[in-house]
Amino acid sequence: KIKLTSFQIILFGFLGVIFLGGIILMLPICNKEGVWTSFIDAIFTSTSAVCVTGLIVHDTATYWNMFGQIVILLLIQIGGMGIVTVAVSFALLSGKKIGLFGRNTIKEAISAPSVGGIVNLAGFIIKGIFLFELLGALVMMPIFVKDYGAEGIWMAIFHSISAFCNAGFDLIGSNSIISYQYNPWFLFVIASLITLGGIGFLVAKEIQEKFRKKHFIQSLSLHTKMVLVMSIGLILIGAFLIYCMEFNNAGTIGNMPLMHKITNSLFQSVTYRTAGFASFDQGAMHQSSKLLACFIMVIGGSPAGTAGGIKTVTVAALFLAVRATLQGKSDIVCFNRRIAQEHITRALAIICISLMVIVGSSIVLCLIEPFD
Repeated sequence: KIKLTSFQIILFGFLGVIFLGGIILMLPICNKEGVWTSFIDAIFTSTSAVCVTGLIVHDTATYWNMFGQIVILLLIQIGGMGIVTVAVSFALLSGKKIGLFGRNTIKEAISAPSVGGIVNLAGFIIKGIFLFELLGALVMMPIFVKDYGAEGIWMAIFHSISAFCNAGFDLIGSNSIISYQYNPWFLFVIASLITLGGIGFLVAKEIQEKFRKKHFIQSLSLHTKMVLVMSIGLILIGAFLIYCMEFNNAGTIGNMPLMHKITNSLFQSVTYRTAGFASFDQGAMHQSSKLLACFIMVIGGSPAGTAGGIKTVTVAALFLAVRATLQGKSDIVCFNRRIAQEHITRALAIICISLMVIVGSSIVLCLIEPFD
């Protein structure tokens, strides 16, 4: 009998889902042409869906049929929720009790601070995910039904889950959601779902519990305050820089009215972080805007959410450490609270590992793909 650690269960669980999804997507019943999909294309699509990156080798709307799209959507949902959270949802529905090892595994999977109340937190996450995805689908349904008829119902469901899970997959076509760049309500709904999914379930849970308190802001934990400040700051700063750099670019927002320039800049600032939707031609952007997008992508969302990246609190911890060093202070303080050195060390380790992976991958891609 092989005993696996919590980390190994999470790792092998994701690998198993990716492999199973790839095998299913290879089958002729998954695409509109009724032919076998190559293993590399199928496994790439499955990996992109589970890891909610949004990268594709076949257009989701035109290549995959309804069954294939359902498979991709399930992979996105599992990737966004987390394989352990999905397992917990089935356990809760079946009425099974979750032991100490299972609770510890959940803790590791959702980056919870402690084991206490972990099952209730998992239940909150599951309910919250489906609630926001349902609301998002209902709000977008009139828009899609107006444009696509009965098929719009499925499209609303797909885009709501894809947005909340920060996946970036769409069923509109190769131009992503560019056709809705002049619909601020649609962009707002998608951006809201992305933000709610990426802000982190721990933050959402704390806000829900403390919202009615008299001193709401003061009662929030340091983690929640850091997440909210970083998230709002990154969105606004990113939108402002995109607006300034692309203001006169006719290929992106240059020909738009002022209000649509603002809404599209805000939307792209949100979606760059992890989602991958596009409301204007990304290839036409200035090089400075592309570089900015890369920085935003690396940061990503917040812990215990559906977003990827090195996380907002990691960047915040690094910034605070640099500030303390420049000021000649030994203690790293934020909102009058001291941050433990182990958190700073972990943040530095995450950033170093991420940079090594990015640089290493870039070198490999340069060697594989010759320069034009």
